[in-house]
Formats: sequence, C-alpha cells, structure tokens
Amino acid sequence: MHRRQLLIAGGSLMALSACAANAGSAIQTLSPDQLAEEARIARAVLPVQTPRAELLQPWTGPYEGVPPWDKVTPAKLREAMIEALELARADVVAVADNPEPATFANTMVASELWGQPLDRIVNIYSVMTGNIGGDAYDAVDTEMSPLLTAFYDEINFNEKLFQRVKAVADNADAMGLNAQQKRLAERSRDAFIRSGANLDAAGKAELGRINAALSTHFTGFGQKVVADENAWTVIPSEAGVAGLPASNKASAAGAAREKNLQGWVIMNTRSSVDPYLTFADDRALREQVWRKFVNRGDNGGANDTNATIADIVKLRDQRAKLLGYVNHAELRMQDTMAKTPANAKALMDRVWTPAKARVVEEVADMKAIAGFDIEPWDYLYFAEKVRKQKYDLDQNELKPYFELNAVRAGSFAMAERLYGFTFTKLPAGTAPIFHPDVELYEVGDKVTGKVIGLYYADDYARVGKRSGAWMTTYRSFAKVDGSKPILASNNNNFTKPEAGQPVLLSLDDAETLFHEFGHTLHYYSSVVTYPSFGNTPRDFVEYPSQVHEHWVLSRPILDGFLKHNETGAAMPQALVDKIEASSTFNQGYATVSYLSSAIVDMDLHTQATPPTDIDAFEKASLERLGMPKEIVMRHRLPQFNHLFTSDAYSAGYYSYLWSETMDADTWAYFEESGDVFNPDIGSRFKSIMLAPGNTTDRAEAYRQFRGRDPDVAALLRVRGFPTS
Repeated sequence: MHRRQLLIAGGSLMALSACAANAGSAIQTLSPDQLAEEARIARAVLPVQTPRAELLQPWTGPYEGVPPWDKVTPAKLREAMIEALELARADVVAVADNPEPATFANTMVASELWGQPLDRIVNIYSVMTGNIGGDAYDAVDTEMSPLLTAFYDEINFNEKLFQRVKAVADNADAMGLNAQQKRLAERSRDAFIRSGANLDAAGKAELGRINAALSTHFTGFGQKVVADENAWTVIPSEAGVAGLPASNKASAAGAAREKNLQGWVIMNTRSSVDPYLTFADDRALREQVWRKFVNRGDNGGANDTNATIADIVKLRDQRAKLLGYVNHAELRMQDTMAKTPANAKALMDRVWTPAKARVVEEVADMKAIAGFDIEPWDYLYFAEKVRKQKYDLDQNELKPYFELNAVRAGSFAMAERLYGFTFTKLPAGTAPIFHPDVELYEVGDKVTGKVIGLYYADDYARVGKRSGAWMTTYRSFAKVDGSKPILASNNNNFTKPEAGQPVLLSLDDAETLFHEFGHTLHYYSSVVTYPSFGNTPRDFVEYPSQVHEHWVLSRPILDGFLKHNETGAAMPQALVDKIEASSTFNQGYATVSYLSSAIVDMDLHTQATPPTDIDAFEKASLERLGMPKEIVMRHRLPQFNHLFTSDAYSAGYYSYLWSETMDADTWAYFEESGDVFNPDIGSRFKSIMLAPGNTTDRAEAYRQFRGRDPDVAALLRVRGFPTS
C-alpha cells in the first residue's frame, strides 16, 4: 500500500465519505495548466533529494521506467528501505514546517507528492515478501514492518502537519476549492483524527506502542501461516489418487518428484486440496488432507497463531477505546459504505438464514447417495456425485475448456469489448521480472493506440509465496503527478504443470482469474487527479472485480476462446445449459462457508471483552450461528490472513457480500438489455464506477449509473435463494 493511502485512510484502504459535494454530478477538475501549477508549488516545498541506494533510483527502462526486479536482493532492499524512510521524513518535515500559510497546493498536493522513493521501494518490498518470500526476505519484513508503522505514526501524530491540513479543510469554501479538492482535504483531516491526531502526548505514545505491536504481530502471523502451508501429504499408492482427474494426478506426481518423494504429493494449499477433496475416492485420505488444511496455524507448535490472534484483538480493542470508539468494528466502519456493524450484520443475516436452509437440502441429497452421515471432508466429493445425478454434469467434463492461456485470452477479449483495452504479450527480456514464471503484457487503448501500461501475470504457487489470489499495482494513475503508464499484476497460486502439459482450471479457478483481472481493469481505467483517490471503500473495492466473473460463461467468450484444449471445439450449448441449470447448485455450501467467516469476523471485533482463547471463541461463535456440522469456515481464525496480516479486512470480510449486492444488480442490468456486452452500459460503468476511483461518493455514483440503489433481491436470485 502506498504511504499516502495510509495517511488519508488512517492505516487502511481508501473508504467512503458521506459528505462529498456534488458526488453524482460531473467531476470538477482543473485545467492541465492549473494542475501543473499546483504540482510546481508543491514540489517547491519538498527538498531536492539524491538517493544513495541503488534500489531508490528513479525507475529507468521502457514504459517511462519499470521496477528493477533484476537488481533486488534482501540486503539491497533493507538498505533502500532504511534510506527511503529518512528521505520521506525530510519531506514530511518540509511540509509541516513550511512558514507560508497553508494552502491546498503547498499542503495537500505536497502531501500527495512526498515520499516517492519510499513509494517505489515499498512496492518492491511487498512483492519480494509476498510473491518470493523465504528466510532472508522474512527477516527484512520482520525488521522493516514496525519501522514503517512508526513512520506512519509520526505523520499522523505531527501536530504542525495536522493543523495545516485542518486549516485547508476547515476553510475550503473560503479558499475557493472545488468539490474534489475539498473532499481530499476533509477526508485527510478526518483520517488524521481517526488516527490519533487529537490525542494528548501520552495518548499518542500509547497509540504508537499499540500500532508497533500490531505491526510485529501482523508480520509474524503471515509468516506462520505460510510455514504451515509449506507442508504436504504423501499419497503412496495409486489407490490414493483414484478418482482424480488426469491433470491433477499429474500435478501431484510432479510435486512428489520435485521433493524427491515416491508416489504423489498433495500440497497444503487450497489449489491442491480442493480438487483432492472433490474427486479422490479414498475417504480416509480425504479426511487426512482436510484436517491438515483446516488446522493450519492451529497445531500447537512454533507456527500456532492462536496467541498471536489473542494479542491482536486485545490491541485492536485498546486502540479503539483510546480513540473513543466502542470497539474495533465501530472504528473500522467509520469510513465505509455500510457505515455501522449493525448495517453489515443486517445484510449478512438476510442471506444466512436461506443459505443454512439450503445446506439442509444439500446434505439430504448427498446422504441419499453416500448412505452415511456427511462429514466436512465428504461435502465436495458427494456434491459432485449429486451434480452428476441431478444435472448430468461432471466438473472433469469442464476443465478441458478452461486451459489457463485460453482463460487469460478470454479475459483480455472481455476487457477489449467492454473498455477498449488491448493486451499484447511481450518478448522475454523486454523488462525485468521478479520470477522466471512471470509473463509480461503491454496494455493499450484500442481507439487511440495509446499505451495504458504493463500487466504482470504471476500464476503459479511456489514455496515462500503467500496463498490465495490478489492484484497489485506498482505504479498507479494520477494527473497531478504527470501520469505514466500504469504497472499492475495479477497473482495466482495455480499448480505448475510438468513441462509441456496444459494447466486445466476448474470453473471456480477461471472465475477467480476474471475476478482478480477485474481489479486491474479498475486501475487501468483510472482518471483520478490526486493519488489518494485511486482506492475505493473496502466494501466497494470487490464490486468491480466480482462483477467481471459473470463474463466467463458468456457465449462470446466461450465461443471465441474457451475451446476444448484437445479438440479445439467450442463448448456445446447443451453443456452450457447444464452449467446454467446447475448455477445455483451447492450455493448453500458456498454461502455458508464464506458467510460464517464474515460473521465470526464481525462477532470477534464487536466483543465487549476481547477473547483470549481463540479456538473456544470460534467454536462458541459458530454454535451461536447454528453452523451446520458438515461445513467448516472458508477461513478459520488461525489461518485468516485477511484479518490478521493487516487491518485491511478486519471487521470487513462482509465486504464481499456488500459488493456482491452491487455486482449482481449490475449483471442483471447487462442481461436485461439483451446484450451482456452492451456498449452503452459498459461505457457508463467504466466512466462512472471505475474511472473516478474515490473522487466522488460511490453510493451516489451507483445511483447515477443504475438510476437507483442496488437491489438485494438480485443477489438472492443469483444464489438461488428466496427473495422474500
């Protein structure tokens, strides 16, 4: 995360302001000459700096400079991080101590432009610690994380700086600021206050202690989970992989050879575990693989995270109360679309009841086939049997149509038809990459021919890489900063195949690829003036990604790109009909596994007294919910990276559901038009919902786009639940 985002949002991604002026109307902006003058004034405040460290030099090479991945080592990264903090500190002091009266340009714009060497190196740091990892980078992360936190606290606790920002915000109208200038200043002032600017010296010292301790715990939690995921289950005989698709069996055999083991290896990551639980016939081995996976971080050894979580929730509670809030959830939701924990809970409760009822039906169908009670390690396996029986649909029948390169080509075609973006694969060596598996694409504008940016694709799991799928930007768009090509990446954890073998994805994996690609399209669409507007509310940010999942099974993408990897034939309409007929199949499982994680997150962060026994709390919380015994949380607390590697999703995992309400309603809009690639709707979606970032109120923007608030009934219909 960029430093300026941390300042404006008080340690989190940008979130919603309810007081935006003219939020739904045309965005007021300055002329290029006026922006250039703002930037000139701002840069005159900042000291001229000449960084010494190699990794702090301005980026060179093609596309107006790219990250020097080929030069990065742990030692160089550490050296650059330490110097970058020194340089950024000097920038902050220059803005705070400026003897001239505070103006928007010499205070707000200067704050937007300061610390650019730190921005560049933090982007490199996040990749090396998240995508590469290993002991050496872990050591850098452990040392640097609290130093970064302390620096951000220095900004938030800087009284002179706060008073300058406050002066601009409080006098915005008198200064003649336009709507987005006023929004930027007021959001910055309010974020300072939420971050402790109004505390006395003792309070600031205590908050600094809490934030430093949290930073250390966040780093430790992530490293422990990665260590527990660097484990595997050996399947010694052919019988143990009976039922697995040939592609998954080949991947498991390759993993065994890589580790000089006989037989097959199931890695302790979701991309390996889920296919095994879905297809493997050996029930005892399914249980063994399942238990190892769901107990990550909960094994009582050096990698056990329970004590770390207890410390985190205690510190969060102390911080919330110090800042005048009832609990952590109330603090975190001050700047979101949902506004309060109660509003988020109301949506979750609306969906939880029908989801739980659907699970009862699903379990009954499975038990009729199995002949015994269904356990969590049985659910996916017998769900496939039911799918085959009810819809004559076998997921193995689908995977040949979802070869990785074809799925990516389909995602590119979607972007071109909706937004006019083109993606051209670049030859090896065009620009440095951080791992040999990374592929590089140039992003262009089909109409103007202008280069939009670069797209880095890092698809495969590896030891040291964190789990899951995510998007990262290395350089974002901002007019005031003299916009350069946008640099963004998608990061997955697909199992790397043997040489020459295809990567065949499940439909779920294909939708995940489109989801993460949706995040990058959000950033490639950006036309924001100020960098801080580049990020959106936590419960909005998943909306632009989730809505793009719907295009995977659109007929133009299926016919043009997702063809059988052996025959080259397009997916038959009869098979598409089966998929559509089964589109709400197993939604009880999918919804309950996700939603239980979101509800427990909110429950944990609204407790009057933070729990100390995390396993006991999780169990009690699920009992209060009436959690079906046949299902486990998608993310149990001991491995819940979203919550405990930063504050970003804490008391915020509900946001996927909040965003899905908008995404389901948006997809209904496209479908009702009769053309899921409707060019008018696509253009308006890009210009109103994607391009402005957080320049305007996102709820008002949605009303401008759709003509009304989102309809939760669309979400319930997508999941196949009753709408009344």
